[in-house]
Amino acid sequence: MTQTQTHPGAWISDPDAYRRKLDGFLGNRDPFTVLSQTADTLARIVADAPAKLLRTRPFPGKWTPNEIIGHLTDSEWVYGFRTRLILCEDKPTILGMDQDLWVAGQRHNDREPRDLVEMFRALRSFNLLVWRQMGTAELSRVGLHNERGEESLGQMLRMEAGHDLSHIDQINRYLEAAKKMG
Repeated sequence: MTQTQTHPGAWISDPDAYRRKLDGFLGNRDPFTVLSQTADTLARIVADAPAKLLRTRPFPGKWTPNEIIGHLTDSEWVYGFRTRLILCEDKPTILGMDQDLWVAGQRHNDREPRDLVEMFRALRSFNLLVWRQMGTAELSRVGLHNERGEESLGQMLRMEAGHDLSHIDQINRYLEAAKKMG
């Protein structure tokens, strides 16, 4: 995913295609079920793979599995903030982030995989409490993403679950490639 960006989120050239991709990963699954299972899935991945393997970069210019876990943790912070902003304010502006700068700046590949998973687990737990309190009216509230346009909380809920599944798939593929490297 490492790409040169002129502004946050510039790697998403087609917001609708990005949304369709995430929705495709989710399919007919319940977003709450997916969101509730991600921390355990990440914990199993980390328990089954040595830290050295998680820190291996199988593809030049792409993240390592550990950096992907760090990105998911960052995303949980960001989704939590955006969710609360939309829930509590009328049509707030939602800013994109330069995910590559966040991953590099926090040196996620140097961090302990288990620590990243536990941070993710804590954040997800707090955010699920907020999500589960929402009804239809709250899920229809919208924010204006500075690059993707209007997004409702209901749409964001599905996107976040699809984002989890997309990156879990990526982690598994990268681990398989890293194993073949040596």
